[in-house]
Formats: sequence, C-alpha cells, structure tokens
Amino acid sequence: MATERTLTRARTRLDVPRSQSRSLLSAYDPEAFGRLSERVARFLGTGRFLVWMTVVLITWVVWNTSAPPSLRFDQYPFIFMNLGLSLQAAYAAPLILLAQNRQDDRDRVNLDRDRRQNERSIADTEYLTREIAGLRMNLGEVATRDWIRSELQDMLKELEERQYAQLRAELRDGLPAHEEAVDAVRDQRDGGPRP
Repeated sequence: MATERTLTRARTRLDVPRSQSRSLLSAYDPEAFGRLSERVARFLGTGRFLVWMTVVLITWVVWNTSAPPSLRFDQYPFIFMNLGLSLQAAYAAPLILLAQNRQDDRDRVNLDRDRRQNERSIADTEYLTREIAGLRMNLGEVATRDWIRSELQDMLKELEERQYAQLRAELRDGLPAHEEAVDAVRDQRDGGPRP
C-alpha cells in the first residue's frame, strides 16, 4: 500500500519522466507516409504510367481473348481486370488528395513568407522614398555650383558697374583719371574692346 502511494506521488511529480505507454498499434511517421504519397501521385501523373497502364490493359485483353481457353484467367466481362482497376482508383484518389493537401500546406507557407517579404520590401521602399524626399528638400537649400557661378557673375558685373560709375564721376569732377582704365572697364563690361 505504501509503495502504491509512492508510485502515485512519483507519477504526479513534474521532475520525474513518465514511462512511455505501449500501444497495440505500431507508430508510423506521417511525414514518411506523406512523402510516399507524393511520390505515388507524381508517378500516377506521368506519361510513363499511362503508357505502362495501356500496355498492361491491352496485353490483358489480348491474352484473355486470344489465348487457349485453358490459359485464360479472366473471361470476357474481365471482372478481375475491373476489380484491379477499381482497387487502383480507390487507393490512388486518397493518395493524390493527400499529396495535394501537403502541396497546399507548402504553398500556404510560401505565400505567407512571400507576403512578409513583400511587406518588408514595401516598408524599405517607403523609407527610402522618404529619405530621398528629405534629401531633395535639403538639397534645395544647398548652393549648387551653377548657382554660385551665376551669383559670382552677377557680383562681378555689379563691381564693374560701380568701378565704371566711380571713374565717370572722377572725370566729371575733374579728378585725374586715366582714360585707359575707363576704356578697360567699359571693354570688360561690354565684352571686348571697341573699334
């Protein structure tokens, strides 16, 4: 009685593994059976299977119609052949359905993985789009080489005009001015010496 309580207590403890219960049915690997069904379904869907099946059926019919009556094993309504074909169809249909279910499961997993990959790609694309838009906005505030060149040309023209105006004012006021300097400034402004 004390040993039964000890065994009962030992079974309810979590740190003691349970003994494996023996079943009358042998254990089978569902994946192995699924792989076998896929191989069978793959073979049943080939031209090779159709050719071999046609050859067997033609041989069966020719043998049982033209062979001597003592060697014929299936008479005209070919009941044994029909039984064999029915058994084949009875086993082939569930195997094909099992293979299709496994393929559907794989397709579902692949679609889920593709959907997640597409979501990541869309998120990355949106992030890069925002970054490019931000760079374009910031680039609008950055001075480009062409803009600096045009600003410098404008400033140079303005300086030349000031220098030319100052020389003209000096000439008007009677200050000593060099006529050559006035001509040089005028030439630079106009784009070349006057004839």
